[in-house]
Amino acid sequence: MKTTGFIARRYLFSRKHISLISTLTIISIIGVTIGTALLIVVLSVFNGFFDVIQGLLLQNDPDLRIESTASNSFLFTGDMEKKLSDIPEVQAMASYAEGKALLAFKHSDDKVVQVQGIDPDEYFEVNDFNENLNEGMLDLSVRNQRPGMLINRQLMNELNLSIDDEVVLLSAAGMRKSLTQFSLPRSFRFQVRGSYSQVQITEGAGVFIDKEAAQRLFEMRNAVSGIDLRITNTDEAESVKEKIQASLGSEFEISTWYDLQKPLYDVMYLEKWSSYIILMIIVLVAVLNIIGSLTMIVIQKNRDIGILLTMGFTPSDIKNIFVRQGFYIGIIGCVIGGGIGLLLSWMQQQYGLIKLSSAFIIDAYPVSISYLDVSIVLAGSLALCLLASWYPAKRAAQVDPADAIRFD
Repeated sequence: MKTTGFIARRYLFSRKHISLISTLTIISIIGVTIGTALLIVVLSVFNGFFDVIQGLLLQNDPDLRIESTASNSFLFTGDMEKKLSDIPEVQAMASYAEGKALLAFKHSDDKVVQVQGIDPDEYFEVNDFNENLNEGMLDLSVRNQRPGMLINRQLMNELNLSIDDEVVLLSAAGMRKSLTQFSLPRSFRFQVRGSYSQVQITEGAGVFIDKEAAQRLFEMRNAVSGIDLRITNTDEAESVKEKIQASLGSEFEISTWYDLQKPLYDVMYLEKWSSYIILMIIVLVAVLNIIGSLTMIVIQKNRDIGILLTMGFTPSDIKNIFVRQGFYIGIIGCVIGGGIGLLLSWMQQQYGLIKLSSAFIIDAYPVSISYLDVSIVLAGSLALCLLASWYPAKRAAQVDPADAIRFD
């Protein structure tokens, strides 16, 4: 019946006087409001931090990376390049040769560094590196019989290096070869041409050199360690990965930007949804108030329920009245809480109201509003409110009209 909604509103929002029931109802609405608002704000902040970390990692990580499943290197053939070029989402590709090497400089101690050999024209199409250069130039070519090197600024300061200094690189492969052939290890001299700064959360390349020089350094001949790809849309990496895997076969392992840093991203998602579950306890407390207030309404309105049943209302109609009350509490709390949560998130996003105590990369808490997360929060809060109304509604539907009228 359409009158069930009117009766539910009358029972829930009686204007006659402020009673314990109405007080519990207000507390329930406030609890749902606060819980919903906090959930939206907290999840938006987690999304903001995720976007910041993802942006930092994608400065070093490609959208997709191809590596061999059998060994540390493989031949990048023309046929393989054509297969990748035929995939419309692939915009750029860059092969590289990498490994660890011992870096020696006359004025400092020797240090093991991560070396990546690149083709500058290819690499800088996949990775936007120009903004990271802070001294010198992006020049890895051979000048005065010395190939160029680009070195991390922090490493450069640690080794007390300057632009145009000459350093020596010695690879593990070179040292192993010298031991087996009883000869002096072959070392390679490079000239420092520039330095770069990059915020790195995980270990990345400390030194960039030309790809051909790296292949000689690591005894790789014409092989490469992997291929980095840039695609039209980073979010489509998983679907593009499947296409590449089908094209290249099982001899190659395809990793998306998520796969490359999977443990870190998984921890961030775990923290986010753990916070969601913990903060839902606030809504759960409000739900307990809903159970109490609706049960007290059922007891108080016992005679009214009996009269309604004698007038032709079915137990299902009576049950619907109290379910609607839980629904109204949930809707009011979700609308107000959702509005407050979105407003606070938007204000933080636009104006950075709450600052970080120690500025690292950003000076204020980052916020990214995901409307899917907002929908999950609102749906979860509303579902708990409806669930809370189930017991009082069931109890009301079991009222015997004759007993209710006789004893009241």
